Amino acid sequence: MKAKIAVVTVSGKAYYLIVNELKKRKMPFLSLTPNEPIPLGIKVVITTEEEKSLIKHEKILTYHEGANTESLVSEALQIVQGKENYERVVVGVDPGEVFGLAVLADGKVVETGNCFSVKEALNRIIKIVKNFGDKPVASISVKIGDGVPEYKEKLLRVLDKALPSNVVLESVSEAGTNRYLYENKHRRGLRDIASAVKIAGRNGHKFSRRKDE
Repeated sequence: MKAKIAVVTVSGKAYYLIVNELKKRKMPFLSLTPNEPIPLGIKVVITTEEEKSLIKHEKILTYHEGANTESLVSEALQIVQGKENYERVVVGVDPGEVFGLAVLADGKVVETGNCFSVKEALNRIIKIVKNFGDKPVASISVKIGDGVPEYKEKLLRVLDKALPSNVVLESVSEAGTNRYLYENKHRRGLRDIASAVKIAGRNGHKFSRRKDE
C-alpha cells in the first residue's frame, strides 16, 4: 500500500509519538522535514503547530504538547479514506486470557490490538469510543464474543457502567470465528485479532443498557 500520509517535523518527541501510533495501526507513511517538497500522492500531512506555517498542503493536521495521538491518527485515516464522517463504528472483542480487539469504521478495519485483562480492555475501549465520539458518528457499538462467558459477562457489566448510554452493547456468537485460522495457531495474538474482526462483522443480541438515573 502506497503511503498517503506524511509526517513532517524535526521534533523528535512529536515524531516518535505520531510514528509509533501509525506503526501500531500498520499505516504506511513518509517521513519528511518542513523544507522538503510534499509528493503529489500525499492526502494528509501531520506536523506540529510550530511548523505548520512552513508547510504547503491542503490537508494539515497538527500535533501539540499533550495531544491525543490516537485521535489525530484516526482523523488522518478518515481523510485518507475520503470520509468527512463515519456512519457506523463497531468495536469487536474476542474475550479471554488474551483479548483481541478490532475497530471497524463503515466496514473497514481501522485499528486492532490485544489486551491482557478486563481492565486493560475496558480502558482501551473507553479511549476508542471517546476518540470517535468527538466527531459526528451515526452509531457506535461494541460487540463481544461469547466464547468465554465469564469474561464476556464481566466486560459487558463494566462497559455498561463506563460508556455513554447511546453506545450499543451486543453479545455475539463466536461459532466459526476461529475457522480457517489454523495458520496462526502459534501466533495467538493474531488469531484473537482475526476473531475480533469477524465478531465485529456479525449481528448479535443487544445487551439491555442501564437506565439513566
